[in-house]
Amino acid sequence: MAEAADFQGMVPSPARRWLRRTAGLLAGAPLVAGLVYLPAPAHAAEDATGSRTVDVSLDALTPGAPVEGDKVTVSGTVTNRGKEAVTDAHVGLSVGPRLSSRTAIDAAAEHSRDADGSAPAELGGKFTKKFAKLPAGISEDFSITVPVDKLDLDDQGVYQLGVSLSGQTPSRPYEQTLGIQKTFLPWQPDATEKRTQLTYLWPLISSTHLTAETGSDEQQTPVFENDNLGAELAPGGRLNQLVSLGNELPVTWVVDPDLLATVNAMTESYQVKSEDGETTVAGKYQAVANKWLSDLQKAVEGRKVVALPFADPDLASLAHRGKDVPGSLSHLRRATDVAATAVKSILHTEPSTDFAWPVNGAVDPSVVDVATSAGAHNVIARSDSLHETGGLPYTPTAARPIGGGTTAVVADSRLSTAFEGDMSKAGDSTLAVQEFLAQTLAVTLQDEEKQRSIVVAPQRLPSVSQAQSMASALHSLDAQRWSQPLDLVAAAKAKPDARATTDVPGPASYPRSLSKRELPAKAFQDIRTTQSKLDNFKVILTAPDRVVTPFGNAINRAMSTSWRGSERKAQKYRDGVQSYLVSLTDEVQLIQKSDATLSGRSATVPVTVQNQLVQGVEHLVLRLKSTKPTRLRLDGDQSVAERPVKVAGGHSQSVKFTATANANGPVPVIAQLYTENGTPYGREMEFTVDVNEFTPTVMLVIAGGVLLLVLAGIRMYSQRKRAAAREAAEGSGGEGDDSEQASDPTPDTGPESGDPSGAGEKVDR
Repeated sequence: MAEAADFQGMVPSPARRWLRRTAGLLAGAPLVAGLVYLPAPAHAAEDATGSRTVDVSLDALTPGAPVEGDKVTVSGTVTNRGKEAVTDAHVGLSVGPRLSSRTAIDAAAEHSRDADGSAPAELGGKFTKKFAKLPAGISEDFSITVPVDKLDLDDQGVYQLGVSLSGQTPSRPYEQTLGIQKTFLPWQPDATEKRTQLTYLWPLISSTHLTAETGSDEQQTPVFENDNLGAELAPGGRLNQLVSLGNELPVTWVVDPDLLATVNAMTESYQVKSEDGETTVAGKYQAVANKWLSDLQKAVEGRKVVALPFADPDLASLAHRGKDVPGSLSHLRRATDVAATAVKSILHTEPSTDFAWPVNGAVDPSVVDVATSAGAHNVIARSDSLHETGGLPYTPTAARPIGGGTTAVVADSRLSTAFEGDMSKAGDSTLAVQEFLAQTLAVTLQDEEKQRSIVVAPQRLPSVSQAQSMASALHSLDAQRWSQPLDLVAAAKAKPDARATTDVPGPASYPRSLSKRELPAKAFQDIRTTQSKLDNFKVILTAPDRVVTPFGNAINRAMSTSWRGSERKAQKYRDGVQSYLVSLTDEVQLIQKSDATLSGRSATVPVTVQNQLVQGVEHLVLRLKSTKPTRLRLDGDQSVAERPVKVAGGHSQSVKFTATANANGPVPVIAQLYTENGTPYGREMEFTVDVNEFTPTVMLVIAGGVLLLVLAGIRMYSQRKRAAAREAAEGSGGEGDDSEQASDPTPDTGPESGDPSGAGEKVDR
């Protein structure tokens, strides 16, 4: 982005410039004289070009943006990294000239540890911290306080403040600068008339933690991959700090509804997978989750909240890798539709869903098309993607119309990336905060007659230290001397700058570093397969929401921006979702049937459908097919017969078909479940019906044999009866009747067996 060479309205008057030059010459006269009589050693130039043996860490600068009457306190640490002790050492302060543009600030930041021969003189006197000796490897703290009127700050602008350690070593027994750290001191004693409107996005986004699995209980107890999210919500955790800090800041909350839904699931009983992945244990952060949600609800009350599509889908991956996979864009629409409902029900506030936020604000025409396909009219871009090409001498307002009723809200790249580094060290945080303040003042002073709206879109997942640094910078702007807060919705509606670029860069301009980290096309193919299986499964369920909701959310999570750069983990997640869905569909199946024997012309053939799900299934059709219809027909005179199937949860149902034999021999029969729309469900089952039909001649022979047996039985019975009568007549004249009653004959059949029938199972007649 083109910047002004100098700040408008910052040039001192001629009289003031003359006075300052004269004072500078007078102050420098003794030094010049000293240099004449005391020539510098031959290696002094090496020290002046930046040779450092001492690290200077500037850990605190308060206030970061002083006004008249303030006292500036600079605190930090000096560490001797050399092999020699430093003697007669002291830490001093110096104030450099004003920096004339944002580009000059960039250049100064790149050389913040370089000492040079033109460095300004130290303030000296009591505004130093002395050390008699600084041994090798030793650190010492320092703190220097100086009234702001002693810093010789002139007109408004950004000044460079240097903190240096000077001293001598045994090998260099003369005073020299052994280490320096420069930072920025914004000076704006009076509020400007047209302050820059500053919009700062405050992201509440996390990675995926919930699986697609739920318990079989009525509440469908959620199952988490791990309990790591609880640590982020607990005091001192990343998300805890974002809520705590953001509560006191004039920011626009940008929320992933999936994070809210996940935390909300933790407020009740939830399960966490064990390390082996086979079992689960109870989660332990219910109280923490409840407290975090309560704090967040209070923090966003009356504030602007922007809801991203559910699970923060990767818009660029969709545009570049997924849009050619049928159905991929429909997931973005669904993720957008559920976003408002989730935020409103959990945070009790009405969010805006009119914003799309591609990764790092990088855009091209396809990214914009996908981002707006789900109904968003505003795309959060960034100025290092949508470059200024018109040679503007100032930073233009963020809102830009880019055609089709779409507004690109172009975040400032310098300010948006200001806190991306490691902010865990106080020195690094302080430097980042001061540079941020300097850049915001520089934006305002580029054109004091034009009020502009600037947007800051920081990294999606700021760490604790980064969030703290961001908060510190925003608190330094509380006085609103050169900026004032504005929410994102208002910033998107700001009057665009007519001279600002509105051209979306072409596909070739999309950063290669970002493209390499996108989700692969296979990810969207996997998602399509899972969605297809889910569509086929849900139509047979009596309570489909118990399955559609958790799996629909899991599919959205599979497209999350958080998977960037973690392809293996993303693949593992997608595989886990799909395999769990398959395991559920397999709970409704046909029980393998043993071969059956048809001992007659017709009989019924039973097939069992088992439902091991908690809920019932319906809208299923069981189709039985005879592979040899000339030998075996079904339901009268058909080769294929069908029966509707409806099975309660945890039950089985025996479905019976009528079979008619036309000839002897084995006939393979195929059973297959279908949904009502004709889609096969589950695996087919094949078994054999062995037809053993008897001819009429054989039946006559059998009938004749039976008749002979009956006649023989009658004859034997008559003979036994006559013999018994004779024995009774002969014994009637005896002393007593000592005959015994004949016992019942022993049964000739064994008890009925409950064991399964063997091969040749007979069908029901």
